Amino acid sequence: MFDFWTVLYLIVVGVVAGYLARLLVKGPDPMSWWQTILLGIVGSFIGGLCAFLLFGWDEDEGFFQPGGLIFSILGAVLALLLWRVIRKRLAGSSEHTGT
Repeated sequence: MFDFWTVLYLIVVGVVAGYLARLLVKGPDPMSWWQTILLGIVGSFIGGLCAFLLFGWDEDEGFFQPGGLIFSILGAVLALLLWRVIRKRLAGSSEHTGT
């Protein structure tokens, strides 16, 4: 299932979706380049799941579909916003415990 081209595709989509998500969502996000790629890959899975739930999967279209990159970017934006909420709550809870 995961061959060289699949991994390369995930990395390329991860780079594009991760960086575009960070550009679209204003505010500071101190991330390294590999965290940005990971954000894009996670966003790709979130976007793929949302696309599947909304439209179903068309086997005739193949692995890369035109909506794939768009949903990957939207998924990465959603993942980034979720990460900000989690990070804010973790920072808030550490202030209350005195650590």
